[in-house]
Amino acid sequence: MIPLCIPEVRGNEWKYIKDCLDTNWVSSVGSYVDKFEDDFANYLEAKAAVVTMNGTAALELALRTLGIGKGDEVIVSSLTFISPVNTIRYVGAEPVFVDVCKDTWVMDESKIEELITSKTKAILPVHIYGNLVNMDKVMDIARKHDLFVIEDATESLGAIYKGKKAGNIGDIGCFSFNGNKLITTGAGGMLVTNKEDLAKRAKYLSTQTKSVLENGAFYHEELGYNFRMPNILAAMGCAQLEMVEEYVNAKLGHAKEYNNLLENVIGIKIPTEKDDTTNVNWLYSILVQDEFPLTRDELLNKLKDNGIQSRSFFMPVHNMPPYINCKHGDMSITNSISFKGINLPSSVELKKEEIEKICKVIKEC
Repeated sequence: MIPLCIPEVRGNEWKYIKDCLDTNWVSSVGSYVDKFEDDFANYLEAKAAVVTMNGTAALELALRTLGIGKGDEVIVSSLTFISPVNTIRYVGAEPVFVDVCKDTWVMDESKIEELITSKTKAILPVHIYGNLVNMDKVMDIARKHDLFVIEDATESLGAIYKGKKAGNIGDIGCFSFNGNKLITTGAGGMLVTNKEDLAKRAKYLSTQTKSVLENGAFYHEELGYNFRMPNILAAMGCAQLEMVEEYVNAKLGHAKEYNNLLENVIGIKIPTEKDDTTNVNWLYSILVQDEFPLTRDELLNKLKDNGIQSRSFFMPVHNMPPYINCKHGDMSITNSISFKGINLPSSVELKKEEIEKICKVIKEC
């Protein structure tokens, strides 16, 4: 089986984790926690970063840091993993769904303003599969209406938008280090920002709002949360981050191979890359159009029969029971793309001959 996307461990992971074990610094404080935050902020060219136990926690922490809660609305894509939408509900706010672009499959910025009300407090663009939202337009709209912008850059680490790294454009950016992400800590996440007051607030909330008094006692002035990442996972993150550019280049190389082999296949739409952006192709994804002789699900089964693991696109969140009554605009493109999309194998160590096999199976249809 050619797997969809598995982690790559080839650097100093064993060395750094062993250091944690040797020194007994394995819990939620330690030098690797500080180093991972500093190194990640430096990589993104952001002023500050705050580690969390997972990407969902980073998103919830971002919302709480910005004071978003009951009675507020947050505009978000429906074509996404459900995590960012769930976190809006976690804080008591309501998601408002916006349609996506036909070519890049991410939030359609031209349809945002029609959804803004007096209750709207933030826009939450999700850069899915390595594609990038038109952040200039999103930021213009946010400034015009005095809204916050929280980027879910979980799937776009290493992607570039007009010279800036994804996740470092909005007020806050959030990342996940789950096992299938570009870099992994097994579980873990990160919040980044260029506003020092937001970073300080996020760190305070994520560590149980703990203050240490002169006598060593802990004092908690308000409700806090345990969103901390253990030092042992941060150690792995430090090692993974050392390899991030190598991993990004591998993904870009895989995408080039896929594009060369699939660009002329009738009925298969390959990923779009806009001017002044770099789609990192975290998962190389295609659309199965009506002209293709098989349906999307038939192609999924064909790939499976040939030992190739693939996955359908995310199902629209606005059609799922917890969110079926939420406000949204015209979602026709979201609904259409969701039932045409396939993610193809995209591991960092994916071999050229494996890409050739995958494309051969598609072409033989």
